[in-house]
Amino acid sequence: MKVLVTGATGLIGRRVVARLRQAGFDVRIASRRPEKLAAVGEVLPLPGPNAPDAAFLALMRDVSHVVHCAALNNDRRASDADYQAANATLTGRLAKAAAACAGGRFVYLSSIRAVAGPGFSGTIDEATPPAPQCAYGRSKRDGEIRMIEAYAGRPDATALRLPPVYGEGMRGNMDALMRLADTALPLPAGTLGGLRSLISSDAAAGAVLHLLSRPGPLHPAYVAGNAAPLALSEIIAAFRRGFGRPPRLLPVPALPLRLAATLLGRQASLQALTAAQICDASLLTSEGWIPETDTLGRLEDLARKKAYQAR
Repeated sequence: MKVLVTGATGLIGRRVVARLRQAGFDVRIASRRPEKLAAVGEVLPLPGPNAPDAAFLALMRDVSHVVHCAALNNDRRASDADYQAANATLTGRLAKAAAACAGGRFVYLSSIRAVAGPGFSGTIDEATPPAPQCAYGRSKRDGEIRMIEAYAGRPDATALRLPPVYGEGMRGNMDALMRLADTALPLPAGTLGGLRSLISSDAAAGAVLHLLSRPGPLHPAYVAGNAAPLALSEIIAAFRRGFGRPPRLLPVPALPLRLAATLLGRQASLQALTAAQICDASLLTSEGWIPETDTLGRLEDLARKKAYQAR
């Protein structure tokens, strides 16, 4: 059984390809940079958002399932139009071709940003009304909508909404937190108590494999996350243990920092730091997926590997 995977050079895509092959699937990769993957099996160029229909249909030859990992994120130079083209238009084109030619499933790697902005506090599950707050989140939500429209009510396509993902090669906020942890700077623990759900790239790939393999119809969306959310202070402390550094989390009251943020016009940034975003993955776990449990240990190991590679 052949699976088409896009975004195979990315943080999650690499693990998806590895897990699928371990499970016995034949994998075809579609990449914007096929020259980087020429030695890893069947690799085809990923068409651009405005490519002709024939280019997308050609990708689907002999394909049963599609896993769409390719996305534009963490790019401050990108415009709204760039995000829409990469995350919405391209997703819709792929889903339309897959619905016409591939008889299996379509799994779209989406994000909790399709539902809520970084300042949202609360629990996120499949019933949370989508209210994206940024260009990236809006484009991921539009990609979900176009996928659903392409499958026209068929229970074969789903969006896997992920919280921040960590793993080797990560970028964005998780990478910034790890770099912050690898300094001697003391940090105000009073502002870093907001709970956050995370997921490792390997656990996300496991969720993809589960959705391709489980019997029965798929729900239009699933939320994934680790078994227990963590405070930002816990995440930074785990990274610092991995780097061999003391935690240095100072018990600074939150009120002075809120006043400082107001004076500096950084209320939104502080709200994002203190927000509690908890992903309720009970639907996915009720269908047999097992979430990760030792997130702190895995974060510590990640920093330890980073420190070893920097020697």
